[in-house]
Amino acid sequence: MEPKFLTAQQVLLTTLVFKLAVMALLATMLVRYRRFRHILIFERRGLRDRLIFAFALGIPLAAGALSRVLLNYDAADLTLEGAFLVGLIGGPYAGAIVGAAVAALPALFAGEFIALPFAVGCGFAGGGLRELCPKEAIWHFSPFVFSSLPRRLWQLFRRFEVDWQVILLLGPVALELLRQVLGHRFGAYRLFYLAPTSALILGLIVLATVLCVATPIKIWNNARIEHRLQEQEKLLMAARLSALANQINPHFLFNTLASIASLVRSQPETARMVIHRLSALLRRLMRSQDHFVALREELSSIDEYLDIEVIRFGPQLRVQKEIDPATLDVLVPSMILQPIIENSIKHGLSRKVGGGRILIRTRRRNGTALIEILDDGLGMTPERLKEAFQGGIGLSNVSERLRVIYGESCQIRLESTLDRGTTVTMEIPDTAAAEVRASA
Repeated sequence: MEPKFLTAQQVLLTTLVFKLAVMALLATMLVRYRRFRHILIFERRGLRDRLIFAFALGIPLAAGALSRVLLNYDAADLTLEGAFLVGLIGGPYAGAIVGAAVAALPALFAGEFIALPFAVGCGFAGGGLRELCPKEAIWHFSPFVFSSLPRRLWQLFRRFEVDWQVILLLGPVALELLRQVLGHRFGAYRLFYLAPTSALILGLIVLATVLCVATPIKIWNNARIEHRLQEQEKLLMAARLSALANQINPHFLFNTLASIASLVRSQPETARMVIHRLSALLRRLMRSQDHFVALREELSSIDEYLDIEVIRFGPQLRVQKEIDPATLDVLVPSMILQPIIENSIKHGLSRKVGGGRILIRTRRRNGTALIEILDDGLGMTPERLKEAFQGGIGLSNVSERLRVIYGESCQIRLESTLDRGTTVTMEIPDTAAAEVRASA
């Protein structure tokens, strides 16, 4: 069987497909680097960012042009598309640098003397369009602009309004047609170009040039949108945390002020002591703006709160602690323990004859901080236990905050026996807490 070879037209079509694949692959690889994404996201770029952007694209483009000169691999030469794209995103000088100093040098050494001024012109053309059109219009430039081209042209002539998508489309189209004219006039040995065999093939060459510009923009814009969504998600989570935390502070404040009001006439010295402890606690809350604190700081805040409650209830309220030193530096959501302890006192111990005991116990287990709050109060019936997280402010608030922050990786359990007491257990992934704090 005789071997079958591709015709010249088939080779050209294959080259166009691979050319688009090379550009898409390059854009996908570059957007994975954090520094490159940072340059794409923020429009205000300094000289250093522009140079980084230029050489991040320029070096692969130069390698592609070199492989075309040395290996005759035409699909890797993206001088026009690369210089225009860098100019469109990074500005005219970045585009000129890529066109002149990087992408066109291999062609210049091969004797293609028109390549240098043409590549520089492509860079300045992209940069000029960047200076003229709105920045967001560039990021809306899509490979699918052809599907809406008739409608856009109709609106352009009907309303006499500038459609920047059409202008951006005309840029690479005009440059490719100019390259075809120059290549046909001076020959492929003076300027590299893909010579068409028919009008249809010429249209496909022009289409491939447009897609090689629009496809990276589409890929990079998706990364920009993803970053914006992540930032919005962080802001939303911070707002929800603030709203949930602010539900607790007035709740606790009103309860304490009610206790002070009941002590003013009968026990003025005790009322004064409670006010002093309350002011110290409020100063601590006002100083702290963090959503996360070390467990030692949270326990210190709880001490001030319990001082207030011990003064209110007297020696009938006993507080014990079993704190594992290894847990003291674990980050926990701020004001996460106070509503649980408040529930223990209010619903479990305040109505119990003879007072009661609260135990705060912490330990490390399998990369998590285990925090337990136990009381020997009145406890709850099974029916009430099922509804504990649905009503009120305390437990429902804590459960919602933990769910917002950690998702399914955090567990909170409630166990209670009637007339024997209640235990609240939280398993907080300390590594996840550190990551949340770093991203906040």
